[in-house]
Amino acid sequence: MNFSRSLIIILCIFIAKISFSQTGTVRGFVYLKDSGEPMLFTNVILKGTTIGNATDVNGYFSINKIPPGNYTLMIASTLGYDTLMEPITVKANEIVNKKLYLVKSNVKLKVIEISAEQEAKQTETQVSVNKIDPIMIKKLPTVGGEPDLAQYLQVLPGVIFTGDQGGQLYIRGGSPVQNKVLLDGMIVYNPFHSIGLFSVFDADIIRNADVYSGGFGAEYGGRISSVMDITTRDGNKKRVAGKVAASPFGAKVLVEGPLKRLKETSNSSISFILSAKTSYLPTTSKVLYSYVDENGLPFSFNDYYGKVSFNSNNGSKLNLFGFNFSDRVNYKSVQNMKWDAYGGGGNFLVVPNNSPILVNGNFAYSQYKVLLQPEGEQEKSSGIKGFNMGVGFTYFMSKNELNYGLEVLGFTTDFDFYNSVGRHLSQNENTTEIGGYVKYKYVSKHKKLLIEPSFRLQYYASLSNTSPEPRIGLKWNITPRVRFKAAGGMYSQNLIAANSDRDVVNLFYGFLSGPDNLPEEMTNKDGSVKEIKHKLQKANHYIFGMEFDLARHLDLNIEAYRKDFTQLTNLNRNKLFEESQTDKPEMLRRDYIIETGRAQGIDVVLKYDYKRFYVWIVYSLGYVTRWDGVQEYRPHYDRRHNANIVASYTFGKDRNWELDARWNLGSGFPFRPTGGFYEDLNFSDGITTDYTQTNGDLNLFYAEGQVHELPWYHRLDINIKRTFQLFENTKIEAAIGATNVYSRKNVFYVDRIQHKTVYQLPILPTVSISMTF
Repeated sequence: MNFSRSLIIILCIFIAKISFSQTGTVRGFVYLKDSGEPMLFTNVILKGTTIGNATDVNGYFSINKIPPGNYTLMIASTLGYDTLMEPITVKANEIVNKKLYLVKSNVKLKVIEISAEQEAKQTETQVSVNKIDPIMIKKLPTVGGEPDLAQYLQVLPGVIFTGDQGGQLYIRGGSPVQNKVLLDGMIVYNPFHSIGLFSVFDADIIRNADVYSGGFGAEYGGRISSVMDITTRDGNKKRVAGKVAASPFGAKVLVEGPLKRLKETSNSSISFILSAKTSYLPTTSKVLYSYVDENGLPFSFNDYYGKVSFNSNNGSKLNLFGFNFSDRVNYKSVQNMKWDAYGGGGNFLVVPNNSPILVNGNFAYSQYKVLLQPEGEQEKSSGIKGFNMGVGFTYFMSKNELNYGLEVLGFTTDFDFYNSVGRHLSQNENTTEIGGYVKYKYVSKHKKLLIEPSFRLQYYASLSNTSPEPRIGLKWNITPRVRFKAAGGMYSQNLIAANSDRDVVNLFYGFLSGPDNLPEEMTNKDGSVKEIKHKLQKANHYIFGMEFDLARHLDLNIEAYRKDFTQLTNLNRNKLFEESQTDKPEMLRRDYIIETGRAQGIDVVLKYDYKRFYVWIVYSLGYVTRWDGVQEYRPHYDRRHNANIVASYTFGKDRNWELDARWNLGSGFPFRPTGGFYEDLNFSDGITTDYTQTNGDLNLFYAEGQVHELPWYHRLDINIKRTFQLFENTKIEAAIGATNVYSRKNVFYVDRIQHKTVYQLPILPTVSISMTF
């Protein structure tokens, strides 16, 4: 708690530095004139000065503490838009509001490079965060013809992907349930489809995605490992537009346009955007990919998303949205699985007149239900439904910012499960969480030092536990090309996973509310006994890194991290007896067990991005361990080495050809070898069962004290695409490519009973076509 008090004192000192002076403010929004969409992360400066700021995800900028006088507001862009200059007059203690519209350039001039990215390197801590936009996603070879966020996430540092079929993403040692996924502020409980190559999000409607692999600030709560914060764009405010696309994997349709057109005489507008995706892979694969499975690939899904945006004259806005996602899998003679998710809500941005404060908020409801029907076993189901809402305030003070806000969420979990010995486990639980946060961003006068102390207080009603969570991020700009950064903090969460490791294919992705009937103590690795003082899952993060600008367009980023999972709650899949049978061993009658764990490693990223070439090289070294009170083990996703190389080259006279490639190399996942087999009798008739006449099931036990690794995983994906410009706003894009080009036999799983190895997907060639209008 001494660390918490010290951080609060530091925070108060920084806030106390806020002072008032005879200066003015210029604020506003930057938009693209052809669509009305905000221009993200571009620099707005006062020409002839060093005063300026970058736009945020809403295109909003605020330049404070400007001495009174006449200036020229300037935006110099390298992205194919004309330089914008607009004269302004700044008066003391007054706010100048501006809406700026960038126009596409018709001539190719020698551009002036004022890089918002370079500015952000020196004015943002950027510890363990990857900012993703659709342009970056499209530089990756597309599986099934269409770019997808799930495929891009797999090449990020610290991210481990467990497979093409039923695969999940594990971020720096954290499991999927420890990763918070937000879509326009709404919680999405399962963002990935069972085939593992596709997410529920349409890449063409994503405006920006921030992926925090650790050390995130106090504005995020309720998860102990990572955060994915995805923002969708508004519909076109000027004209009706859209896209249709098809490939052997599936098809999609996107339509957008104005309900109230944005005009020169009025800055208000209403627009919509609708997206629909579907997969018909079970049908097409019987013909095109019958060499994989003559019955076809068993994965299908449907994703629908819609949004209406109301924009006012001063930049305030309201978005209303809704979604429906579904997934189906039918493994013949193994298992059937389906899940459905739907929800809706809204978010808003308020720009008060004559105030340097920006107000944002969100409200949403979502529901997720998964049902698994294994062959010859009891049905398993899990559901979660609930709401989340919040409001936040941002106070701008030149380069400094003060953020504070409140978040409330409530959810209900409904779980029904039978473990491997037929013992029934169930839960129906209601819970509420309330979180408040404050965060201050301090940038020193010459931008040498950045400090972001923050504090979150999270209350879990169902567990009657309160969690104080201090956090901090900092950056030291040693030189304009060399920077040191660090982050750390305390994190907590309630939700636990309801997955079963006994499933041959682990598709069951369910949720449980953290229980209040936990063991009162656990045994540490050194034999000492630890008293359990709270009912939450908790973790501490420690991150240190360096950034190097090796050349003008060549960057190197190195980060070392450690996550201490000081308390984890897991489902006890070895339960044999009822909890009331106190004469039995506690480990065999408890519904839940307590674990601890650690994840540590280093991530190295080398990036080159200039004109026609884009190269992204990532290497991750990671170690993940868990302790369950009896033994230390490596979880199944503990991959020691993981590397990705992504390359993209644009060519042709009009740059209408693009070649993309990705190669992934990873060491094998750990497993315990089989120790032997035995006949498993269930004694269905109790003590009267005649075990000499009853036929049991063949079962196995694992070898003690041994951990082996599967063979190394590697895969090459490649595709080439050609763009045909038909009219000013109409183009066709055709692409051919292949996943797993040299058809590497990567192990999916081993059926130990049948002594059969099942492999990941072999080479999958594909052809796709899309039209944008």
